[in-house]
Amino acid sequence: MNSSIFRARWRTAIGWTSALLLATVGCVHTPSVSGVAGTAPSPDKPWTPPPAKKRAAEAPPPPPAAEVPADIAERIAKLTLTDIVDLALRNNPATRLSWSNARSAAAAYGSTKGAYFPTIDGNVGVTRIKTLSAQGRSAVEQTTYGPSLQLSWLLLDFGGRSGSIDAARQALLAADWTHNATIQNVVLDVEQAYFQYVATRSLLDAQRTTYQEALRNLEAAEERHRVGLATVGDVLLARTSASQARLDMETTEGALQTTRGALALSVGLPANTPYDISPPDTTFPVEGLVDSVGALIDRALESRPDLAASAADVQQARARVKQLRSERLPALTMTGNANRTYLRTLPSGGNSYTVNFGLSIPLFAGFSRAYDQVQAEAQAEAAAARHDALQQQVVFEVYSSYYALQTAARRVRTAADLLASAQQSEEVALGRYRAGVGTVLDLLSAQSALASARAQQVQARWIWQSALAQLAHDTGVLDSGGGTPFDLAPDSTRN
Repeated sequence: MNSSIFRARWRTAIGWTSALLLATVGCVHTPSVSGVAGTAPSPDKPWTPPPAKKRAAEAPPPPPAAEVPADIAERIAKLTLTDIVDLALRNNPATRLSWSNARSAAAAYGSTKGAYFPTIDGNVGVTRIKTLSAQGRSAVEQTTYGPSLQLSWLLLDFGGRSGSIDAARQALLAADWTHNATIQNVVLDVEQAYFQYVATRSLLDAQRTTYQEALRNLEAAEERHRVGLATVGDVLLARTSASQARLDMETTEGALQTTRGALALSVGLPANTPYDISPPDTTFPVEGLVDSVGALIDRALESRPDLAASAADVQQARARVKQLRSERLPALTMTGNANRTYLRTLPSGGNSYTVNFGLSIPLFAGFSRAYDQVQAEAQAEAAAARHDALQQQVVFEVYSSYYALQTAARRVRTAADLLASAQQSEEVALGRYRAGVGTVLDLLSAQSALASARAQQVQARWIWQSALAQLAHDTGVLDSGGGTPFDLAPDSTRN
């Protein structure tokens, strides 16, 4: 071919190729998503989403409805704390998430253990060959077929394989400990929501009593005004006090529904689920801890699942260092294959095989392997630092929860003394007012003090229960049934 013609055709081909590339680049635009533009038209315009029906069709299926076992459903209006904790552990998404993560980590650990075994793959192939006749040789047509096996086996790698397996093992342990920590977190959340609901309901009962007492005081003021022993101002003050008591009661009634919905949410049920709890025991003794704060801290350092998960993270990071270090060292491998081939000229088939032993020696990779190892070592040091910081946080949490429980126990005793004094004061003030020697202000002041004492007494007892659960959680011994396995002994706060 003439060289000038070749060059002309070459330039034409390059020209068409360039034009095609320019046209392709010029046609690039923002892709659409779900039938609408993928982005907003300009920075000052909002993005227009697809129609609601299309979004609904593309949305993932809704989660399964929360399950209520038949035995619990029979007493849905009288649930105990044990029932509520059981439902929460079944339905709360956090426990399902942590369990799925643990199962995934277990599968990954099992997968890495396969590195100790050879990899064997089978294949069945058919090959059809037809050659051209050239230079006096005739064309050849041939069909071969048959099965084959390929084998690959890492024999020695100076710790890379064991490091990878150990990293996966520690990841599984971390996931399992995290699952245990999640269960304790869910139990604590449920118990705190339960105690808040019970405390609000008990407070409402106390306020109803206060409201009835305010109505009786109003009746007494009206009777004294009728016989000329009190002024209309006394009646108005008593009526104001009754209205305030009613307002407090109605406010607490609204708060009760809110705490009831919060309890349902912590269990994993819709807030409008028609459920309720059985009347709790409000006469439980408030007892002191036998263990000292130092003993509880030592127990927490041994029992906290999140601390154990953090320790597993440290070991995983160190195993990763071992794995990357081995990538800078030689590795001995064995490969092989075995075939059985069938031809038209060999209908019974024939066997063949190859075996190869190889030593792979990493020489240079732009220093990337060295930097990878340094990075892994730094990450291991960071994991150890995070573990140390978590240890200090655990010590603080136990220390804080311990003294919060001590304070709550003292509040129970003081609130009981306050309630007894307020009841006596209110009785004296009411008697003096009815006898005509006391004022309505004295009576209303005593009644207000009594209402406050009732509220504090109710709150103090359930705050102590909540503080006990918090200490059990911070110590790492809060069991899946909501129990707080502490050694308790009667003390001066018992009443």
